[in-house]
Amino acid sequence: MDHDSTDHPKPPSRARRGSQPDLPPPDPTAADVDPATSAAEEDDEARLPEAPEEPGDAIAEGPLAVGHAAIENAVRLAPTSPGVYRMLNTASDVLYVGKAKNVRKRLASYARANAPLPARILRMIAATVTVEIVSTTTETEALLLEANLIKQLRPRFNVQLRDDKSFPYILITGDHWAPQILKHRGAQTRPGRYFGPFASAGAVNRTITALQRAFLIRSCTDGFFESRTRPCLLYQIRRCSGPCTREIDFPGYGELVREATDFLSGRSHAVKELLAAEMEKASNELEFETAALYRDRLAALSAIQSQQGINPRTVEEADVFAIHQEGGYSCVEVFFFRTGQNWGNRAYFPRAEKSFTPQEVLASFLAQFYDDKPPPKLILLSHEIEECALLADALCVKAGYKVEISVPKRGEKKELVTHALTNAREALGRKLADTATQSRLLEAMAATLGLPQAPKRIEVYDNSHIQGTNAVGAMIVAGPDGFIKNQYRKFNIKSEGLTPGDDYAMMREVLERRFKRLLRPPEGDAAKAKADDDSFPQWPDLVIIDGGRGQLNAVREIFQGLGLTQVSLMAVAKGPDRDAGRETLFMPDREAIKLEPRDPVLYFIQRLRDEAHRFVIGSHRKLRKKDIREAGLQEIPGIGPSRKRALLHHFGTLKEIERASIADLGKVPGVSAESARKIFEFFHAQAG
Repeated sequence: MDHDSTDHPKPPSRARRGSQPDLPPPDPTAADVDPATSAAEEDDEARLPEAPEEPGDAIAEGPLAVGHAAIENAVRLAPTSPGVYRMLNTASDVLYVGKAKNVRKRLASYARANAPLPARILRMIAATVTVEIVSTTTETEALLLEANLIKQLRPRFNVQLRDDKSFPYILITGDHWAPQILKHRGAQTRPGRYFGPFASAGAVNRTITALQRAFLIRSCTDGFFESRTRPCLLYQIRRCSGPCTREIDFPGYGELVREATDFLSGRSHAVKELLAAEMEKASNELEFETAALYRDRLAALSAIQSQQGINPRTVEEADVFAIHQEGGYSCVEVFFFRTGQNWGNRAYFPRAEKSFTPQEVLASFLAQFYDDKPPPKLILLSHEIEECALLADALCVKAGYKVEISVPKRGEKKELVTHALTNAREALGRKLADTATQSRLLEAMAATLGLPQAPKRIEVYDNSHIQGTNAVGAMIVAGPDGFIKNQYRKFNIKSEGLTPGDDYAMMREVLERRFKRLLRPPEGDAAKAKADDDSFPQWPDLVIIDGGRGQLNAVREIFQGLGLTQVSLMAVAKGPDRDAGRETLFMPDREAIKLEPRDPVLYFIQRLRDEAHRFVIGSHRKLRKKDIREAGLQEIPGIGPSRKRALLHHFGTLKEIERASIADLGKVPGVSAESARKIFEFFHAQAG
């Protein structure tokens, strides 16, 4: 979009048709994906949950009588107006968030002791000790509040949208005489035109690169722009028109910006016709270099449209949602169409119990999906959902314009939904296959290492530092569904008097901080800080560290000091010359283990170790860059105020100095070849 679901399952009641309550899902099992993991993990799909519980699973979480009494007490005080209610357990964790047009009537339907309720609802009631109620003016307001609370609190008995990362946009800035084109996430507070959303950062980056070739708009920062005295490399390779050094005048650059805005606004055909006419004119006038430039710009525009795949002819702006269920799991595929162009798609795997219908999951998904993002004017669905009109009204109130929700039956809109449904089916099939493969690997790992059972939670630890500075430790977590990124943790080493480079002491601090917290019983606010998914174990079955027998013995002593005896330990030592496939595995009181280079278990262990190394190195670099930016160039030996000023005048920003090659650094007045080498090595030193 260019611009300057609710989840309310309820128990059955005798309410008239149209207000028949739904049923809440049971306790799902998969942890959610952490949106703040790292920019490097953009566009990762959410993990599948473990197999949901059957309706006949054990009910008891507490005496049903206690839950009924708590709800009956709430009924007496509940209003008969619209509102949102929250059910809480003894630790004050929110179990379930629901909305109702009549809160008292809705809660009363839970309180009937003899009502034939499914096992999952009985488990929820048995765990409930108190009910909190928030009254709202309208049912529409209640729906919006419910969706917001579900995303914020992640109640275990609600259907939950997972992997809810923000979507990237393309921004053409409006606060500079020479507008800049860039990728943007977050609040749209900077003046300019925003185009999106795009499904992934990769789609935005590819589009921006092609737009630079087509319209020659700058992508550099304002600071870099102002410091230029000659055109940069992008001008030389014809990806910028060089407004910084007035290679193009203001009217000419403004025309390029207008053409780019028209293209992103859906007027791509007119823009291509204009460029084609200019190319023909230049060719007739024998200005072949100019004609070639227009030819290249036309090719760049064609490349953008070819990458977008299916582009609708009659749909200007819409989001298309299709849901597919298989094996007790759900996949929602979302396609984004703006200005008549396909701007990508993304697959979601919401947390939901297997007895929920596609309509129920989709309705819950939609309200949560648009809780923090503007809806388009048209939303196309693969299934009819209850309270469709209420959801449309809520989105209208939120967006400030009319939003239509429909299930197309024929024509191009139906084709778009069918295409999305095919993608949902294929995405869920791939995820199911990946999950099955992961389970087989864990079983094979247990057999190879002699573990009592296939591990459900594996934790891998690693450290990173440069000569003891900016020391950081990290933990990554893996389980039956692969890497569980919302469980990753980093530890800034805080010990005073730590000998620089003492890896044993660093590992001791990391492990003690990690396991002392687990050993401490949760109470009060600490109880609320536990993982959202109670079924995923917080205690690891296996701990893996990078190192040999010495590191293993050191960790074993730490565990013995903490009284930990039930956690299996393993150290992975690199092979000769650090060759992958020749690692040695060490476990307590056992001979060293050497696996065949092509053993799938060894490859799996390598993946675990490499992921830990990637995560800890990334954390270390972020910490180090922060220190560098705070300290400035004066931390580099031999770089005084004069050279610092010369570098900043030449490159504009510290970030551009960091990116520069030795040759580019040597071109700065006053910077010798030796100084250029020192500056380059300062920014590119390898962490250990």
